[in-house]
Amino acid sequence: MLKNKSYIGISLVVLIFGIYAVPKIVNRISDNEVVKGSRLDKVSDNSKENGKLFKIGPAPQFELTDQNNAIVSNKDYKGKVYLVEFFFTTCPTICPKMNRNMIAIQNHFFGNPNFGIASITIDPTNDTAPILKKHADDLGVRSSNWHFLTGDKKYIFDLANKGFNLYAGENSKVNGGFEHSGLFALIDKNGDIRCRKDDFGNPILYYDGLEKEGLKALQQDIAILLRE
Repeated sequence: MLKNKSYIGISLVVLIFGIYAVPKIVNRISDNEVVKGSRLDKVSDNSKENGKLFKIGPAPQFELTDQNNAIVSNKDYKGKVYLVEFFFTTCPTICPKMNRNMIAIQNHFFGNPNFGIASITIDPTNDTAPILKKHADDLGVRSSNWHFLTGDKKYIFDLANKGFNLYAGENSKVNGGFEHSGLFALIDKNGDIRCRKDDFGNPILYYDGLEKEGLKALQQDIAILLRE
């Protein structure tokens, strides 16, 4: 008798749950929300945030001399999306690959007056304006908004290491005598450094100037900033 009452009680609970829950489940399926819950909604929101470009902060100001012996500053890039790299013309290691990728980016956005590049030498003793001019011509630089910049060595090293936090240094034990990162900085029209986030939601800060993945990411994110 007690066992029968237990079965009846369980049946009533199941019936009441069915009456309450089934219509809601049906509605969620019809509204295409069956996979959404409070926790999954948060994951979805984070994914949307990851699609936005993170703002690191203002890019440092600079004033240097370009390959045409003209004074160029960050103010000349106002209203433009632009990239900054540190390199030197006699670099025997990573610079040739960085050059090829930067040329690919130039060609991808060629003709857009709102895109520019600043390539800053870390060997200004050798990389004078005429040397930079020949280097640009040899690379096949066509954009009038791509400036190869030189100036005082300490000023440039401070700009790299303290301004952008992109490592540059001298080392007589390495090929070429200088060390530097192979990273590109992306700056928006307002002069702020921008970047995407990684799979964990952390800002990557700078873009890999050596690998295809970095090149692809840059092309995508430059296009986003040009539309802003």
